[in-house]
Amino acid sequence: MYYEVTKTMYCLNDIAPGERARIVSQSTCGALRRRLLDMGLIEGTEVECVGKSPAGDPRAYLIRGAVIALRAEDCRRIVVERGGAVWG
Repeated sequence: MYYEVTKTMYCLNDIAPGERARIVSQSTCGALRRRLLDMGLIEGTEVECVGKSPAGDPRAYLIRGAVIALRAEDCRRIVVERGGAVWG
C-alpha cells in the first residue's frame, strides 16, 4: 500500500529525540520486513525516538518496551504519524 507523506505523516527518521509517533505503514521487504514485523513495527504501534549516535545514524527508538537501533536507510521506508503521548 502506498501512502503519500503529508504534513501529518513523516518518515520515521524525521522524528527528533523525545518525539513520539505512530506507525502508519512500512515499505520494506524480505528479511528486513520480517525482522521489523517480529519486533512489533506494525500499523498502529507507538514509537519514541530516545536518542541518536553522535554522527546521527543510527537512532534509538523505544518500541513496545524495547530500545531498538535503526539505520536511517531503513527508517526512510517506515511512514509514521506524529502525535502526543496519547492518541484517541
